[in-house]
Amino acid sequence: MKVIPTDIKEVVVIAPQLFEDARGYFVESWSEETFNAAVRPVRFVQDNESRSRYGVLRGLHYQTGRFAQSKLVRVIKGRVLDVAVDIRRGSPTFGRHVAVELTGENHLQLFIPRGFAHGFSVLSEEAVFQYKCDNPYAPQHEGAIAWDDPDLAIDWRIPAGEVLLSSKDSAHPRLRDAKDLFDYNEDYYA
Repeated sequence: MKVIPTDIKEVVVIAPQLFEDARGYFVESWSEETFNAAVRPVRFVQDNESRSRYGVLRGLHYQTGRFAQSKLVRVIKGRVLDVAVDIRRGSPTFGRHVAVELTGENHLQLFIPRGFAHGFSVLSEEAVFQYKCDNPYAPQHEGAIAWDDPDLAIDWRIPAGEVLLSSKDSAHPRLRDAKDLFDYNEDYYA
């Protein structure tokens, strides 16, 4: 696998090696030993999958405190714009984001470490999205930021009038009003 840096050093793109022939392709989508040596030690405990139609926007989500999550995300079918936002107060990149197009064809993955909010928008007619988490889902420790926070200036690549949100995702605070953010100087992996 190849690790591709982004504008925020902790967030990286993973390009797995693809082996193709007349039969199709093979890709090793996850190797704990390789990932831990190349990116950082992480023990994933939960795999999730969602299917969404064009215009669906999920996010920007995170979990707080000892329930913070790292995620390794990928698309099996379709195209999404995947976004990670630095929400670590005191970070030199606080409030900045990384946006990467993930597709079933490019096989790219995005690693979102603890201390970041995560979301994605569906750019294709349908998308099947998979992600690994290193902490289980804990609804009592959920946090979120408004997808359309003007201070974040995220171009979701979908006209605002075509964005499809859950009722929950339509009512999140702006980053400057969010509670329970992370501290850049605290190690959330300790």
